[in-house]
Amino acid sequence: MKLAKFDSLVSLSRLRLVQFLMGVLFLYLLFISFEIPLVFKTTSAGFYTDALPRPLFLESEEDFTDKSAPARPTDDPELVRLAGSRTPPRRMWEYKEVSGLLFNESSFDSNDSKDEFSVLHKTARHAFVLGKKLWDDLQSPQNKSDSEPERQNQKQNRTGSCPESISLSGSEFVNRSRVLVIPCGLTLGSHITVIGMPHWAHAEYDPKIAILKEGDESVMVTQFMMELQGLKTVEGEDPPRILHFNPRLKGDWSGKPVIEQNTCYRMQWGTALRCEGWKSRAAEETVDGQVKCEKWIRDDDNGSEESKATWWLKRLIGRKNKVALDWPYPFAEGRLFVLTLSAGLEGYHVNVDGRHVTSFPYRTGFVLEDATGLSLKGDLDVHSVFAAALPTSHPSFAPQKHLERLSKWKAPPLPEGNVELFIGVLSAGNHFAERMAVRKSWVQHKLIKSSKVVARFFVALNGRKDINVELKKEAEYFGDIVIVPYMDNYDLVVLKTVAICEYGIRTVAAKYIMKCDDDTFVRVDPVIKEAKKLGGRSLYIGNMNYYHKPLRNGKWAVTYEEWPEEEYPPYANGPGYIVSSDIAQFIVDEFENHKLRLFKMEDVSMGMWVEKFNSSKAVEYQHSLKFCQFGCIEDYYTAHYQSPRQMLCMWDKLQKQGKPQCCNMR
Repeated sequence: MKLAKFDSLVSLSRLRLVQFLMGVLFLYLLFISFEIPLVFKTTSAGFYTDALPRPLFLESEEDFTDKSAPARPTDDPELVRLAGSRTPPRRMWEYKEVSGLLFNESSFDSNDSKDEFSVLHKTARHAFVLGKKLWDDLQSPQNKSDSEPERQNQKQNRTGSCPESISLSGSEFVNRSRVLVIPCGLTLGSHITVIGMPHWAHAEYDPKIAILKEGDESVMVTQFMMELQGLKTVEGEDPPRILHFNPRLKGDWSGKPVIEQNTCYRMQWGTALRCEGWKSRAAEETVDGQVKCEKWIRDDDNGSEESKATWWLKRLIGRKNKVALDWPYPFAEGRLFVLTLSAGLEGYHVNVDGRHVTSFPYRTGFVLEDATGLSLKGDLDVHSVFAAALPTSHPSFAPQKHLERLSKWKAPPLPEGNVELFIGVLSAGNHFAERMAVRKSWVQHKLIKSSKVVARFFVALNGRKDINVELKKEAEYFGDIVIVPYMDNYDLVVLKTVAICEYGIRTVAAKYIMKCDDDTFVRVDPVIKEAKKLGGRSLYIGNMNYYHKPLRNGKWAVTYEEWPEEEYPPYANGPGYIVSSDIAQFIVDEFENHKLRLFKMEDVSMGMWVEKFNSSKAVEYQHSLKFCQFGCIEDYYTAHYQSPRQMLCMWDKLQKQGKPQCCNMR
């Protein structure tokens, strides 16, 4: 009886076990039915077009070293429908074309109308009122529906403004502010002829230069400057000097007549080439076979003539003598001259009265088409200016310009999670060349392409509608521009910095936030390592200025109303610095609570805000000269005042040689 009962229990247990196993088998088959299509789609991903978004999986840094950037999400409904039939892509944060900072007129209200910052606040309020109108106009349907014929007409108008030659009389040249506009720049073989007459020498006006000893006569000077300039600049900036040709007839500190040549980009001068009357050495590099400096007669040219004994010795051994022609200094007071500047294969050549005088090699920072103006200033009467062999098509519409719009230069999508470092790059509406150079150089770093580091340009609106239209198109295509909706103003750059902080903490939730300029080359790896050294502390890293006093005179003068104190707080130079996210959050909160005090110098403003934050929570100030304020140094973290061509040169060296090297030739 007991055995029968035991057998029935065993049979029941086996039945339940079989039922359990069948349930497991059913679930397994159900799982396999879903897994097979997923595996198929994963292994056959190569058959899908690149236009479709793919799942993005971020692994270790080694895993994505040689991977290309993921495709940007598309707005095409059909592509979205097709993509929905596959495994859904990794969710990305939404790209914001316009800054999310809360801007309104009350943001710039001051509790005290006599406050030293009230003028700047009023300027900001006015800039945002204008900016709102510009943005509304940009968003209007009428602006979006510009007809193709109208765009073609605009294109023809621009391409049709490229004369092969330009001629101006002296009076016409003066009436045009002593600048000859060359709409489409220069090309190989272009030449410019200037007929002029230097003034007679006058006493030096500047008391700092005309320092006289007792009994000495006045220092007499006469000089003029001929410059090829890049006129495509933003308000508040000096145009770059692509070639600065400066004859000083009475000399300078050397006391002898001299010709100095140089280049200058954003107030950063290159290494000068000085011609002082000595012929360039035989072993020195030439330019298109011409020496850089020709010889002219000097009153201290002692021993230059060979001795009679040497002359007879050469005759005995049959060596021929070279006939040397001595020429005077090419410019003289009150004497007419004809100067021709020509563009060769390797550099610019200057001939005066038919004789070659100097040759200046092209420098890395510029190309021939950048030279869109000729300026003549100083002690000179200009009789006429003539430019010929100019390009007849606008470089903006040359075929190679269209190659700039390639998908590989687009920004990768924003990641779902936090990022280690956010880099905000200050730029101006018409700085397309600078932005393209950044896109093609350090923004191609593997950490940025993988979205572990994010970089965005911050640009305000321009007074010209056509620039804003192009800017919006650029932002929509590349996906890396954040428009700060106010009218761009040199004194209001500080507002872009606040917008960088807001984007860094709210859109990408970055641990560290870096600000730099669009002419700053950034080495991403050492910048992150420098920040990580300090761990999770509140930090402020850059090329620090301590006990810096405001200038009370000159171009950069600061009045006592603007800054009443004798010293600025410690601050990092603007071309490149880093703050931790808690400092950035503090700045945004202060701005939105109408407590943030603005100053027209952006980098000083940041120092002022950090100092206030430091009063309640300790900040680690970290100084490093490798965040270069001027130019580039060995083993740099950031390099400033780098032209677009220098950016590409530095990136090329970094990629090929694996170590940072400067491209200092300008």
